Amino acid sequence: MIEVCRLVKHHDALRVLDGASLAVARGEVAALIGPSGSGKSTLLRCVNALEPFDEGEVRVGETRLAAGPARRDSGARLQQLRGRVGMVFQQFNLFPHLSVLQNVAAGPRFAQGRPRAEAEAEAEQLLARVGLADKKLARPDQLSGGQQQRVAIARALAVRPAALLFDEPTSALDPRSTAEVLGVMTDLAAAGMTMLVVTHVMRFARTVARTVHVMHAGRVVEAGPAGELFEQPQHEATRAFLAENRFD
Repeated sequence: MIEVCRLVKHHDALRVLDGASLAVARGEVAALIGPSGSGKSTLLRCVNALEPFDEGEVRVGETRLAAGPARRDSGARLQQLRGRVGMVFQQFNLFPHLSVLQNVAAGPRFAQGRPRAEAEAEAEQLLARVGLADKKLARPDQLSGGQQQRVAIARALAVRPAALLFDEPTSALDPRSTAEVLGVMTDLAAAGMTMLVVTHVMRFARTVARTVHVMHAGRVVEAGPAGELFEQPQHEATRAFLAENRFD
């Protein structure tokens, strides 16, 4: 479903990604963990074509992203990619002047050209799925951080993606809100949604993810089944990271 092959990415003289590779099968939940600055968020942004990369390749389903500057067909490729992959960021990025319902329906209406009635009906169903049916007429600033993040998840689901990318979705939340958001994500995992999750919450990576990928210095240095990786890490960088974050 998602294949990342030998990605290299530079920021000026800094080599942020140094040949990173990973794969996520259809229906799999994969966690991407590692210390700050190891390249996790950059890799995720390359998968969703939010950042170009200098070497390597990304495949999402039948869509292929090559290294280098954008080409003339990039618009069509991006539209195809964004129709297959939804993304949930650290910050919620909701439209402050729109209601919760309008936020969730915006993608289907304006990016996919679906009728307003259809988009809003499906948006209501998605809000119910994330436990916010009673907030559909509220504005984002009337919601808690956890509620806003659940709206952001519903918005990502509204375009009917084949996979979801999560970039530290609970990093700005308090413990109660974190539990609410992780509960929604766990339900999505149980329903078979393909997910690649950058997370600092080790209990989620250990109990929900099928595969855990560990990044260090721009590379995926170790990957394997969650239980095995947490119990018997093989790479020195993995052992060091888990020693500091095991109970996070």
